[in-house]
Amino acid sequence: MPIVIKDYNWEETPTTVAINVPLKGVKKNKVDIFSTDEFLKVSFPPYIFEVLLYDLVDEETSVARLENGMVLFSLQKKVEGMWGQLCSPTMEDKPLYRSRIEENLVKAQEKAEEEVKRRNEKKRENDKYVLRKAMDLDEEERNRITAIKEGEKRRATEELEKWKEQQREAAILEKERLLEEARQEHELKETEIRRQKLLEKSKRKNNVFEKSEDSVRASGKIEVTFTPRVFPTAMRESTKHLEEEWLKKQADARRTAEIQDADLSEEERNPMFMKEKGDKFFRGGDYQSAVNAYTHAIRLSAGKMPSLYSNRAACHLKRRNLIKSVEDSSKALELLTPVVPQNAQSRCKAHVRRGTAFCELELYVEGLQDYQAALKICPENTQLQEDTERIRLIIQQSNG
Repeated sequence: MPIVIKDYNWEETPTTVAINVPLKGVKKNKVDIFSTDEFLKVSFPPYIFEVLLYDLVDEETSVARLENGMVLFSLQKKVEGMWGQLCSPTMEDKPLYRSRIEENLVKAQEKAEEEVKRRNEKKRENDKYVLRKAMDLDEEERNRITAIKEGEKRRATEELEKWKEQQREAAILEKERLLEEARQEHELKETEIRRQKLLEKSKRKNNVFEKSEDSVRASGKIEVTFTPRVFPTAMRESTKHLEEEWLKKQADARRTAEIQDADLSEEERNPMFMKEKGDKFFRGGDYQSAVNAYTHAIRLSAGKMPSLYSNRAACHLKRRNLIKSVEDSSKALELLTPVVPQNAQSRCKAHVRRGTAFCELELYVEGLQDYQAALKICPENTQLQEDTERIRLIIQQSNG
């Protein structure tokens, strides 16, 4: 049986009630306090204190503290006035008293459940708020990344358009230069023809012909020599000058530039050796070293070997330097002139590499033009046919 505490004391004012309950030497962590707006209970086995208050108190503003071996209640009255006694008269009627206690216990349980619901609801609201904030941050981050990508794409497009404009201007200047050279060459030919005519006319006037019916021509032998044929195809007068020009350009490209550098070995001054070194790096996946080797070979060959630019374009394509890949491919195509069967495969590769770089930049129309140009050179290449059709479908879908 628990021991009921009776040596407590209390005092009141019109608005407050103070109750002091001794703990009888029991530690604080052994004390259990239960309270409602009309019922107080302090349990610290084997002792117990409980009271049904004379009137109602404000449960929200009332407090209980554990200090100096005492439980100190400070209660706020709901209705101002003096009670004159602490306990409700109901405590004298045991059945009614117990019924009131049960009511308070039920009321406290319902209040506790309401508090749990309120806290859960508040927690849900907080979770929703945190989720909304997280979604807003994600949306901001996505927008930021999209803006960065759009900016990069815009800058790449602007750089490409600027480069294309420069190429157009260079092409115009080159065309004007070639026209001027052709005009000058035509004038020189006309001058030479006039000179030859004047010379023949002069010879006809001054030449003395000797006529003799008994003269006999001396017999002789005429030797005919043939120039070795480099190309596998039969020589045609219409393409002879183009083939000779291509051979001359190839010979000039292989001529090593005079680079004075004591740190370079004899092999490192040979552009073909550096090209083979770059090819080896490329096959091994070391694209930056391959770029360095091809760049050095370009210096050695004075920038006249188209294969070096084409191979470096492939390295830039692997390293996602797409603008540089377009520039090197264009330079290779510029050097791959005149157009002869000997450089057909090289021109095809350069068009494919530039077209691939254009597609990676999402400039599919320019990429399709290069792939179509490559397909004209190698019309039997099934892979080129499939890739060209795939790019055409992408353009159709984007327009649709």
